[in-house]
Amino acid sequence: MQRIECPERDDWRTTAEGVGFVFHTINGERYWDERAYYGFTLNEIERRIEGPTGEIDAMCLELVGRVVKDDKYLRRLKIPEAFWPLIAESWRRRDPSLYGRLDLSYDGWSPAKLLEYNADTPTSLFEAAVFQWTWLEQAMERAIIPKRADQFNSIHDRLIEAWKKHGGGKRLHLAGMLDNPEDAGTLAYLEDTARQAGLQTTPLDIKDIGLDSNGRFVDLDDTVIKLAFKLYPWEWMFHDSFGEKIAPAPTRWIEPPWKAILSNKGILPLLWEMFPKHPNLLPAYFEDDPKASMLGSSFVRKPLYSREGANVALVSAGTTLAEQEGPYGAEGFIRQAFAPLPSFTDQYAVLGSWLVDGTPCGMSIREDVNPITGNTSRFLPHAIV
Repeated sequence: MQRIECPERDDWRTTAEGVGFVFHTINGERYWDERAYYGFTLNEIERRIEGPTGEIDAMCLELVGRVVKDDKYLRRLKIPEAFWPLIAESWRRRDPSLYGRLDLSYDGWSPAKLLEYNADTPTSLFEAAVFQWTWLEQAMERAIIPKRADQFNSIHDRLIEAWKKHGGGKRLHLAGMLDNPEDAGTLAYLEDTARQAGLQTTPLDIKDIGLDSNGRFVDLDDTVIKLAFKLYPWEWMFHDSFGEKIAPAPTRWIEPPWKAILSNKGILPLLWEMFPKHPNLLPAYFEDDPKASMLGSSFVRKPLYSREGANVALVSAGTTLAEQEGPYGAEGFIRQAFAPLPSFTDQYAVLGSWLVDGTPCGMSIREDVNPITGNTSRFLPHAIV
């Protein structure tokens, strides 16, 4: 793994806007950044990233099977008790999952370490699946990178195949907060992949979902929502006014309710408890667990429901090195061993390893001068060279 500086395409902004990638710049600052790329060997991808991603996902599924059978775990994850049957039934039915992203710390020589699992509403999908592939093809054509370069990236094709497999011939509603450009862009891309799979689709804002007299969720045309993709976290849905209507309604959700377990940072101590000393895991404990003292005075403090680095703190030798503000924390915290992200030319890089329909199939890299990856951390492409 190496960070390789390179010239950017002079028309990349026009290219981005031409394919709907309108959030390439956020608050006047680059979000997409192709002034450098990360280079990997094929062996490195297969053995250090793809293989461990599949193994970590398998451990996560084993954990879900244990959690849904034990109230003790559900309480530790602070999941509202009213939704335990919904989650358990979703797991029993084996409701399919479309996608997820593991965030890994990887420096090129040590085993990749799981930082967290974005299991419910991961974004940066379009830029990972499509725009960095466009960059690869054009960068080879323009001699910016070696002509025989490749990329760990079959995300797009696998999304289409997953929709064909799990769509069931139903109309797909795609819901989220459409006033957010990144969310709207992600939903538009997923709608496109579903249409390519042959599904009929209806996009709508999450606030426009209604309920009919029979307790069924409906869209603005009063069409019953049978299959819904929602770019909206389960923990928010549990606390929204319509949360109590979810279980009796016939809507099938993607991501499914059982993903509420894996999107919780509490899985990090539970995984360490189940698979102690696994080379791809970091020691982690619930903050109120006396064993948390084993981490000493250096650790990362994370809320159970944090997103985009919100309310995460890096503590080294008792001193807080960095901390992000945010609305989370009332639900409790975990502490994870402090594994600093690798720094390349004073840029901290986190590797996102994507799964579609349970198969590792792609990678994205975000970097920042801040060691805590946030919403505006830049996205850089990668290549196998």
